[in-house]
Amino acid sequence: MFSKFIILLASSFLVVASFCNCTPQLYPAADVKSTVVKALPIVGAAQLKAYLHLLEGKKIGLVVNNTSMVNKTHLLDTLLLSGIDIVKIFAPEHGFRGDADAGEHVKDQTDAATGLPIFSLHGKNKKPTVDQLKGLDILVFDMQDVGVRFYTYYCTMFYVMQAAAENNVAVLILDRPNPNGHYVDGPILDTTTCRSFVGLLPLPIVHGLTLGEMAQMINGEGWLGKNKTCNIKIIPVANYTHTTSYSLPIKPSPNMPDDQSIRLYPSVCLFEGTKMSMGRGTYFPFQVVGYPDSVFGNFTFTPVSIPGMSKEPPFMNKKCYGIDLRTEKLNGFTMKYLLDMYHKEPNKSTFFIPFFEKLIGNQQVRGMIERGDSEETIRASWQKELYAYKVMRKKYILYTDFE
Repeated sequence: MFSKFIILLASSFLVVASFCNCTPQLYPAADVKSTVVKALPIVGAAQLKAYLHLLEGKKIGLVVNNTSMVNKTHLLDTLLLSGIDIVKIFAPEHGFRGDADAGEHVKDQTDAATGLPIFSLHGKNKKPTVDQLKGLDILVFDMQDVGVRFYTYYCTMFYVMQAAAENNVAVLILDRPNPNGHYVDGPILDTTTCRSFVGLLPLPIVHGLTLGEMAQMINGEGWLGKNKTCNIKIIPVANYTHTTSYSLPIKPSPNMPDDQSIRLYPSVCLFEGTKMSMGRGTYFPFQVVGYPDSVFGNFTFTPVSIPGMSKEPPFMNKKCYGIDLRTEKLNGFTMKYLLDMYHKEPNKSTFFIPFFEKLIGNQQVRGMIERGDSEETIRASWQKELYAYKVMRKKYILYTDFE
């Protein structure tokens, strides 16, 4: 099995994280809160010396996608060139190559370059099966997340951890920065009424965690189920804090083309729970909002089929009127865009669709909007639960925090 420790030398502190179910401790070399990290972040996957020895002589399964890069080489190729015995690949939403549409059913396949089997975790099953895990010693999880509850890579990680716990397979998590990791905001998901694959755990919309930190929270809060704990080991990001600005070198999914789309995503994705378009079928998704009715604004865009991004977008080939957020200066979560468009809606009973509750995470917010409550009033409704989450989150932080 894995050795019982990892060592990460960072520019401002030493992180020691046991391959167990406890929370790693930070051992500051100085006052870390006053230390300015100047070196570029080094993702876990790029720290080969920290984990290659853990994989040698083992049968390995990779849970990866197009973002799983070590500099300019995919992790799969990097490990194969290092003599690691990769026997299976597991792929999340959008597939191994990251080119499937949002929510699209992804089939099992074979990697043409290596001949390795690829099992889809966004097809007939979202949780690895007993047969799929048979013969594996370790699962290596490496994906770029964006830090938002309805972005599904953490859901895949949850089911991977659960299946691994049930089948005595270890999980090595190669951590990556969270581009929205500098704040926490939004209502906590009500798992009794709104749980789905776009909202699996009791998290706020912006959870402020890397996937390594999320894995610790999943274990620590007992979310895998009664008496279930996954045997995890985390390779943290070097030279990273929760105030580090991080521009993703590769788009994490087809409709996340740039930093602006990632910044706006927590706020604009709520429109997926309405009749509006949020730019799928354009080259600036999550940066425009509109509908085929001029009442919604003077800015116009026309969604079209774009292979590799959106094959059949809502309102394809129809002119939509609305708002352009491509130059909007936003660095947090807001409901103002949603409220503004709702107020412009002439037939308000048609504005929302049932999917909205799954995204917002509870059964109360829609009613507050329909009642005409202000954003300030709506925000006040979730502050107590959000504060409790913030306190709980502190137990699982691997990096110097933003507060």
